[in-house]
Order: sequence, then C-alpha cells, then structure tokens
Amino acid sequence: MQVEFVGAVGGNVTGSRHIVQTENARILLDCGLFQGRRSETNEINRELGFRAKDIDVVVLSHAHIDHSGALPRLYRQGFRGSIYCTPATRDLCAAMLEDSAEIQAQDAAYINRKIEKDGADMEPVEPLYEQKDVIGTLELMVGVPYHRPHAIAEGVTLTYYDAGHVLGSAIVALDVDVVGEQRRLVFSGDLGRHRMPILRDPEVPPGASCLIMESTYGDRTHDPIEEMENQLDEVISRTVKRGGKVVVPSFALERAQEVIYSLKKLKDKGRLSDVPVYVDSPLTVKLTDVFRMHPECFDSETRKLLLEGDSPFDFEGLRYVSSVEDSKAIDRSDDPCVIISASGMCEFGRVVHHLIATLENRKNSVLIVGWQAQHTLGRRLVEQRTRVRIFGVERERHAEVVVLNGFSAHAGQDDLLAFADAVREAGPLRQVALVHGEDPGRNTLKALLEERGFPQVHTPVHGDRIEI
Repeated sequence: MQVEFVGAVGGNVTGSRHIVQTENARILLDCGLFQGRRSETNEINRELGFRAKDIDVVVLSHAHIDHSGALPRLYRQGFRGSIYCTPATRDLCAAMLEDSAEIQAQDAAYINRKIEKDGADMEPVEPLYEQKDVIGTLELMVGVPYHRPHAIAEGVTLTYYDAGHVLGSAIVALDVDVVGEQRRLVFSGDLGRHRMPILRDPEVPPGASCLIMESTYGDRTHDPIEEMENQLDEVISRTVKRGGKVVVPSFALERAQEVIYSLKKLKDKGRLSDVPVYVDSPLTVKLTDVFRMHPECFDSETRKLLLEGDSPFDFEGLRYVSSVEDSKAIDRSDDPCVIISASGMCEFGRVVHHLIATLENRKNSVLIVGWQAQHTLGRRLVEQRTRVRIFGVERERHAEVVVLNGFSAHAGQDDLLAFADAVREAGPLRQVALVHGEDPGRNTLKALLEERGFPQVHTPVHGDRIEI
C-alpha cells in the first residue's frame, strides 16, 4: 500500500487531497479546494494533480470546502465512482457545493463586469464548475454511519470514527489486505477539540499502522472556550459604545453555529448588549437547518437543550437573513449591530461587501474567529494591515481587528499530541505523516513527536509517496 500526497502538504493548509494506492484500487482521501491568492487559487484548482478517471472511489472526511469543494470539478473531469461520507456530511455538501457553484458564478460575473466597465486590474474568471456538476456529484455520494464497517473496494474496508470537528466530520480508518496481512491506515481529516460546545469529543481508532494527521495548530494551543465568550462580549460591548458594527467573517459550517450558541449563552446570562444580531448568509441558514436534522452528532448538553424545546441556534434579537435586499439594508443602516457572514477567509460571499461598507470607519470592528490561509483578505486583516485590496481596489483599514482563535474547531498542539499518543497506544503505529499545516506548525509538531519516540514522522510535500 502506498500513499501519494497531492494537496494540503508542503506548508499548505487547504486543498486536502491524498491518494491511497492498493493492489486493487486507487482511493482518493478528500477532494478539497485550495484557498489563497486569487490568481494562484484559480490555477491550482483547475488542475487536480491527477487524472479523474484514474480514481476508483473517494472517501470524504467532512464537508468543509477545503476538503470537499473540488468534488464537482472531479466529476466534471470524468469521475463516476462512489463518494463515501457520513450521512450528515452528504446533507451538508448538498447545500455547500450548490453554494460554492453559485458564488463562483456570481463572483465571475461581478469581476468580469468590473474588468469590462472599469478596467480593473484583475484576470477574467471562469467558474470551476456549474450546478449540473454539483447534482452529478451528489448522485455519487453514499452515506456511511459512524462505526459501521463498509467494503469500498476489493480488499479495502472503510470505518468512520467521530472527529469532533464539524457536524458529520469523521476520522477515516481504511483496513487493507496487503499480501495476506491486514494494515490499517488512519486519516484524521480535521481533528476537533475536547469539551467544545454542540459536538461530541474526537474518538481514537484502534489498530492503526499509519496515521495521516492534520497539523494546523501544531505550534500553539488554544484559550478555553469560556475565555472566548468573555472576549466576544467585550468586543461587542466596546464597538456598540462607539456606535459601530461588528462584522464576524465566519465559516458557514460549524463556526457560525458555535458563535451563535456562544451569543445565546451570553444573552441568557443577561450579558449581551441589546443589539440586533444578523446571520447574513443563505448558506448558514441552510446549514443550521441541517444541524437540526442530525441530533445523533450532538453532545449531551446540546441534546438536552433540544429535548427541552430550546434551540441552541435561536435567541431574541437574532435574525437569519437570506435576501440580497435585506443584506444591503444592513449596510445602509447606521445602527450598531453584529453581522455574522460567510466566507470565513473573506475571499467570497456577502461578507466581502460588508467589509467594503465597514472597514474604513473607526467605529466598527472585524472579529476573526478562525484560521486564515496565506494570501487571503482574512490573513491580511489578521496581520493588521492598514491598506487592503478588495475586488482590485485599495482601501484604508481603520476598523478595529480582533482575533479570537479560541473559537477554532481544530485541535491545538496539546490535543494533537494527545491524539497521536492515544492512537499509538491503541495499535501498532509505525508511521505518522503530518499534513494540513504551515511549515512552522508541522515542523514543531514533528520535533515533539520525535521527542516522544515516534519512529517515522514524515512532513510530505506535493507529489511525495510513502510505503505502508
């Protein structure tokens, strides 16, 4: 058995793609979109790094676009095999991939119009895929529940374990017959944190021979979620006192729901400022409905709320916005408010227009609650740059920018080390490959694992292969 690393390696966090080659099949682990500088992103995402028709099956860890977003591109290039995922992931992908295609079409039209009318310094854009490609992709998806072994190819059995990262997220375990001997490959996908709201804690699959593990926060730990709620309250309070708006660029899946739940808890304690909260993302509205359909993924606290008829995703003053006109009306108003809007890295979607409307005013705040990839607008805001380019136009940034990484759904360094230790204790682990992390995080984590006596720790780059 051999693993080839095609995406989310060599210091990249996004674009997760890994190919498992067995005696009888080529299995693609994840098929995500790369996210970064627009011109570079477009070029990388058009070429998947392999021939679509050479892939027999796809195993998907979860629905985030940097793990699932290139599936319609794969379909467009001729793939017609099965795509395995958890039932919740399939339901989420139905909304997220449709939204991805729609955003690509809208952004292409907007940018190409600006080039034609205003002579904007940007390259013309063609969408990576269309809605018909999304529909074809969804028809190939097969839901596999947690803990239920499922044969996906000759000599290959898939078992999913809960990753605790987002709704339906899974740790992938592939049991493969290798010359009469069974080997287990474990792929963490994106690993969640312990004691986070809404979802259950990550599980530990037994019997792993090789572990492919993410390393996003390999060089740092997170503040407790309780501290994040206090800081969230402080940011909103001081912004409202200035008469400003708080814009929260948020991943529509999981991060938005976690922020909403934190605001609800602050509201229930009487601590949240009396200010309207808008969830301005049609996708987030759809995904929140999907959350309500999958209580099997929730932790005991969230299930208890639901049983008592108290939704974790609703409170007085919260309004879900879908229409374009209502979205524009938020920007036209001068009243203080909180705006939660996708996308999380500020590259696409409605949040870009909210940032255009708010960044140049000192009264306002931008609250960053998740990882920001290199060369994205979100990363430039995290770096506190005073001038940023949006849709080809340079803008002054006067709004306060606050970063709360404690809301991250990714395991911190301590959780990653504990997970690797637990996997080793539960099986004959011989190899670890660190992916999905920038070089400082990956290299730090590699050194720490080697100090703990892990025999082979790889930090692959694009095109590297390892034998298992």
